[in-house]
Amino acid sequence: MKFKLGIGTLLLLGLGLMSADHIDAPAVSGGASDITDFYGFQGEDNDNIVFVANLQGLLSPNNTANTTFDENTLVEFNIDTNGDAVEDLIIQAIPRDGKMYFFGPIAPSSTGKNGMVMTSAARNEVAITEYGQTPVISSNDGMKMFAGPRDDPFFMDFAKYGEIIGGTATGFDDPGTDTFAGTNVMSIVVEVPKNMIGGSGSINTWVETKTK
Repeated sequence: MKFKLGIGTLLLLGLGLMSADHIDAPAVSGGASDITDFYGFQGEDNDNIVFVANLQGLLSPNNTANTTFDENTLVEFNIDTNGDAVEDLIIQAIPRDGKMYFFGPIAPSSTGKNGMVMTSAARNEVAITEYGQTPVISSNDGMKMFAGPRDDPFFMDFAKYGEIIGGTATGFDDPGTDTFAGTNVMSIVVEVPKNMIGGSGSINTWVETKTK
């Protein structure tokens, strides 16, 4: 099953945190392949790393219950362990029949825009949590996984940002207005032991969505 890159990537350096703005890819905004944010951080267990991909932003509570992951969209977490900005390992997530299936970490069969589901890799799965229900978390071989709707964690005063860019304001208010308050995203979360990733202790990582 081959997939092609559907949206740009977000880069995270050395486990410092970066995230994307919303509404920055108009061609796919709000669609199943639209990445609103990517987070990477050390887990509560210091021996683990957590990766979070949020998709399909600006979901209202009324629309969230009817929103699903697209079975033709592959989400791929890319991990560069040697600093050359080319993925050395990937973790893939793809939904099927109410579950999210995870493959990896594994070396990709090819790098770059094209890819295929790495069915030869270790496979894990978790039932996709329904809106308003208790989160379902799956654990296996030290990995933990979640997939389902979550409250959007991103804070942005979008109106004030527009004023700053337009030259009519000089700075943000404290705390400002949270443009995304009350909206939801579809989240994919995977927690991985660091010893599954290796490398020098500093990694680059980014996430892509690839469409069939």
